[in-house]
Amino acid sequence: MKKFDFSGWATRNNLKCSDGRTIMQDAFKDNDGQTVPLVWNHRHDGPFNVLGHAFLENRADGVYAYCTFNDTEQGRNAKLLVEHGDVSALSIFANQLKERASNVLHGAIREVSIVLAGANPGAFIDSIALSHGDAADGEAIIYTGESITLYHSDEKKDEDDVDPDEDSEDEGEETIRDVINTFNKKQKNVFFAVVGEIASRKDASDSSEKEEKRGGNETMKHNVFDNEHTGSDFLSHAEQEDIISLAKSSQVGSFQTALQIYADENNLQHDAVSSGDGNVTLLFPEYKDVRPGAPELIINDQGWISIVMKKVHKSPISRIRTGQVDIRKIDALRAKGYEKGKKKELTGNFKLVRRTTDPQTVYVKNALHRDDIVDITDFDYVQYLYMIDKMMLNEELATAIMLGDGRDDGDADKISSEHIRPIWLDDDLYTLHVDLDIAAARKELQGTNTGANFGENYILAEALINTVLYARENYKGTGTPDFFCTPHMLNVMLLARDMNGRRIYSSKAELASALNVGEIVTAEQFEGKTRTTSNNKKKKLHGIIANLADYSLGATKGGEVTHFTQFDIDFNQEKSLLETRCSGALTRVYSAIAIEEDVTETEPAGGGTVAQG
Repeated sequence: MKKFDFSGWATRNNLKCSDGRTIMQDAFKDNDGQTVPLVWNHRHDGPFNVLGHAFLENRADGVYAYCTFNDTEQGRNAKLLVEHGDVSALSIFANQLKERASNVLHGAIREVSIVLAGANPGAFIDSIALSHGDAADGEAIIYTGESITLYHSDEKKDEDDVDPDEDSEDEGEETIRDVINTFNKKQKNVFFAVVGEIASRKDASDSSEKEEKRGGNETMKHNVFDNEHTGSDFLSHAEQEDIISLAKSSQVGSFQTALQIYADENNLQHDAVSSGDGNVTLLFPEYKDVRPGAPELIINDQGWISIVMKKVHKSPISRIRTGQVDIRKIDALRAKGYEKGKKKELTGNFKLVRRTTDPQTVYVKNALHRDDIVDITDFDYVQYLYMIDKMMLNEELATAIMLGDGRDDGDADKISSEHIRPIWLDDDLYTLHVDLDIAAARKELQGTNTGANFGENYILAEALINTVLYARENYKGTGTPDFFCTPHMLNVMLLARDMNGRRIYSSKAELASALNVGEIVTAEQFEGKTRTTSNNKKKKLHGIIANLADYSLGATKGGEVTHFTQFDIDFNQEKSLLETRCSGALTRVYSAIAIEEDVTETEPAGGGTVAQG
């Protein structure tokens, strides 16, 4: 008695498919000995598409299928196609696929289909939802391109052939096939449809139990007689077009938003294998840092700060005292000529100028929650905050030395100008305050010749150079001073051109030579700084010229920058204190020059305001 109509390879091992994947040995070993439906070209939408069944055998070279057609109109038609050689290839539909490095390691065959021969020579995988990763779960249609083998009733059965219908009872008893042959055509169609569905559900249940043991997902069951479409695990071409059209609309504007809207409206759910939360946004890649580790700091200009802290004179004495006597213009101190017989007069007295500077504590205090310290693993959070605190402390000290604290006098956090004396705001005996007269420079350059039209950059540069050089006549500091200014002021001078359009100064070094200074240092913190004098004049700062070796920053032992840490068990915090106690002041008279512009606004006779200068 004929047991099978034909057989063939359902899958072949170690054969690289056209999409780069390879079916590995024993990938479908769980299907060994199972019976799955035989359908036409992977159509699952009705019982009449079930042509028969296939008995699967896992071998060393792959999975071999023994196939039998039903005695139905569809089955007989398919049998004729196979016998005539019109159809001579098999294909499988599999899900629960596991893939690693383009190697398919595990899966479950759900049905075997007969497909047109020659459509896909060699192995081929038509992926439906095959994902990557160790825990990936997907499904695919897999072709092998192998020819099938026909079985006829007069052929001798091979020893390797397996007959699941073979009954061990005596020959006189009825077999299952004999019972089925008593059915009419309609009964057979219903019977084979039910058997095929039950076999599919049983295989799915077995695989689901195995997946549950490994942490997999359950397979939803449904009524075998319910042919209503209940949804699919993939989007059709029409659905994809709907999503793209929605994304192009002005109200949505992005594919991700459109996909989320479509999923919500149609009750779609993304099968998130890794988390199982069904979040459709997991289809999109995660964000990654361009520069991993600690976040990049957005900071003010720090270059001039390191120069200031490096060049000031460090003193081991925190209480600074200076004394000077100015005898340059005291006529009474002049030597006198003597006439015989006359009394010699005493030389006139002179005044001693002395000042003292006491230290003040300057600190930066912070606290970190231990939970944050433990949870942040990308970088050392404690060291990161210490670096920021140290940077802020140095900037505050450098700003107090050059410009002053900037806080109001009544502010409790103010660094007093009596303890760290700012160069810009220091007494005229120590800092020369000179005005930049741009109007006079313009008049001198232009004169009455209206054709000699110099640009504003040239006029400002010449005015500044003249002011600096004239002020240097009264400068009494040591060595060669440096010029601290805003980046804008430097650019104005470098962009100065003559009437022929040629740049006056080609580099910072050439400009520094013209200013008779050692180095030009830019500091963006100088921008927009103004002060009000004792006679209510408003002065705008353009730059400071000083040799910082004439400025003494004093701190006794123990008053230098010190870092304290303490753990607060009540609030579970790591507290940090960065502290120094120091004083600062210029120690030489006329050792600095502040270049300013008078921007005082006056009220003219006709009303309104006019800025002087």
